[in-house]
Amino acid sequence: MTSTFRIIALAAVLQMGTMALGSAAMAQSFGTRAPVPNASVPGGTVPPRGTPGATLDIGDQPGLVPTPEDEAQLDPAYRRQPVYFRTTEAPGTIIISTSDRYLYLVEGNNRALRYGIGVGRDGFQWQGLEKVTRKSEWPDWTPPAEMIQRQPYLPRFMAGGPGNPMGARALYLGGTVYRIHGTNQPDTIGYAISSGCFRLVNSDVIDLYNRVPVGTKVIIRQAVTL
Repeated sequence: MTSTFRIIALAAVLQMGTMALGSAAMAQSFGTRAPVPNASVPGGTVPPRGTPGATLDIGDQPGLVPTPEDEAQLDPAYRRQPVYFRTTEAPGTIIISTSDRYLYLVEGNNRALRYGIGVGRDGFQWQGLEKVTRKSEWPDWTPPAEMIQRQPYLPRFMAGGPGNPMGARALYLGGTVYRIHGTNQPDTIGYAISSGCFRLVNSDVIDLYNRVPVGTKVIIRQAVTL
């Protein structure tokens, strides 16, 4: 191999590496949903957020206190934002799309405020029609027996606070055990992770809490049609 050929070959390899790094940086810049490292699953990664197989096999972490930086790293696709949303439901209605990992607060005129959420893992997803029957700030947490059976390390009761897995606010749904609530694990938004509740980052659940009264209609669906 001549010196000239070696130089050309080396230049080509360097160019390919630069292009790969640039593509990765661009994907991160525009919020592309890339696989996330996870040592608990075969292959070490989980599918991208929002896809049907995007399940995080991690438990609740009572006592973990998230930082503002943790929430700031939320995927842009799951940050609170106004969106086009066609529906016949009245303004003020909450519509949850389990498959898309979004909660919509209907505003009328084909508009809604969209929030990214974490949803129930396989076997804990559900759909139906409920109402907000109660609201609570920094709610206490009493894990149900089924959750303790799966995660024996959980406390039987935990007072509300920044390290509580229920987060900053909770909206209780009908007579069910399910809630729309905050979280101390902001990196779980966009995944099937819970035991049937719907979690938002704390700043979003506070925003939602301030917008909806007790009695608000809540529709839980597998998917919504825009």
